[in-house]
Amino acid sequence: MLTQERIMDALRPVIDPEIGMSVVDLGMIREIAIEGDTVEIKMVLTAPFCPLADMITAQVRQAAAAVPGVKEAKVTLLDEPWNPAWMQRGA
Repeated sequence: MLTQERIMDALRPVIDPEIGMSVVDLGMIREIAIEGDTVEIKMVLTAPFCPLADMITAQVRQAAAAVPGVKEAKVTLLDEPWNPAWMQRGA
């Protein structure tokens, strides 16, 4: 069964190359919606106009799509600034 926790675990290895930390630990993943076998991930970037945005979103999409049971993974970039307070403690 697909769960938000399984998707988050799959996204943990995706690293923001400019900061060198997981997109999950940085709090860049804002929402995960699961409908049947489709997963939609809403995320923010740590910097506006990030030159690596396409690469990071592609890696997030690929990581989510690799979870057993996922037929389609969509990634939407939100138009809101990243907040360092979203970082997970101990990250």
